[in-house]
Amino acid sequence: MLLFWGRLYLKFLLQEVIVLRQRIHKIFVVFLAMLFLLAGCSSGDQSGQQVEQMDLAPTIGHKDVNNDTGELKVHFIDVGQGDSILIETPGGQNMLIDAGERDQGEKVVNYIKSQGIDKLHFVVGTHPHSDHIGGLVKVIESIPVEKIYLPRVTHTSRSFENLLEAISNKGLKISTAVAGVKISLADGEASFIAPVGEDYEGLNNYSAVIKLTYGSASFLFTGDAEKLSEKEMLANGTDLKADVLKVGHHGSVSSTSSNFLQAVSPEYAVIMCGSGNDYGHPHKETLAALSGLEVYRTDSDGTIIISTDGNNYNITTGNKIAAQDKVVSNKDNSVYYIGNKNSKKFHRTDCANLPAENNRVYFATCEEAVNQGYTPCGSCNP
Repeated sequence: MLLFWGRLYLKFLLQEVIVLRQRIHKIFVVFLAMLFLLAGCSSGDQSGQQVEQMDLAPTIGHKDVNNDTGELKVHFIDVGQGDSILIETPGGQNMLIDAGERDQGEKVVNYIKSQGIDKLHFVVGTHPHSDHIGGLVKVIESIPVEKIYLPRVTHTSRSFENLLEAISNKGLKISTAVAGVKISLADGEASFIAPVGEDYEGLNNYSAVIKLTYGSASFLFTGDAEKLSEKEMLANGTDLKADVLKVGHHGSVSSTSSNFLQAVSPEYAVIMCGSGNDYGHPHKETLAALSGLEVYRTDSDGTIIISTDGNNYNITTGNKIAAQDKVVSNKDNSVYYIGNKNSKKFHRTDCANLPAENNRVYFATCEEAVNQGYTPCGSCNP
């Protein structure tokens, strides 16, 4: 009988310990969130433009390495169904926007180091969804970071809690990502143009949107910003024109409204999504809206690197072959098959499902198409 009551008492004590640990964890997370909201505020100058409030602790033992090519390089890293974008400036500053899911963190770290980079001057977590900020924990733990930006919104997910803990452990302070804040680049210009507001029902519209300009070249990185955020950017009178558009929300119909796309008027579009993802990204409506542009996708092209000297662009994919380099003349009499750069399918020339002209790749044989990673169309069975 004494053994029975003793075991029952021990079980009671164990349950109390578990409850106590849960309460302590919740209090810790709330404390971190409060620190984030207090430390991440921005103040306005007399012109009304927002400026950064806090600088991060300097990194010691790492030196900047100038980009000898004089080119700006933007790496759209293939992290599956998620975003991760590495930016190298000619002056040797490095910026990372997102890092995919948690299981992609090590891949992102290895990729950054493979580029000879041992310090990140700026890190941006566009919004608290795990497919954007999950991998940032590993990045922050592995690579020195000077400044980190997050939008002013909290989340109760484990991914967001882990990110706050990693930031705190490194002694970093969070700068707020909000429209009007400029990022201090030695060459080129970068600034946040969204979020414009501060009270959204969904997290996607809190996405930090960045416009980057180098010479005459320009990029727009949109995170998962949806049509509401796009409407606010348009109403805010921001110059949205950009040559390269990172398409919002992995190509979902929730983003890339016609008015927004018209204002950006890009020449190139990059969609970051995972092969065979459960969401059907990119949606066919978005692809139709992007027809007429050069469209690149991480699910089919792998990691995409866009380099520019400020005027011209050089685009390579995971296969180190620019998509435009694959195209041969439509007037070539030896062309028997037509590939679709988006779907990676190839068709007979009389197939009813041929892609738009700008998305076509021409092949003389089936073997040539297959060797370049294309698969046969199920309708015309080439």
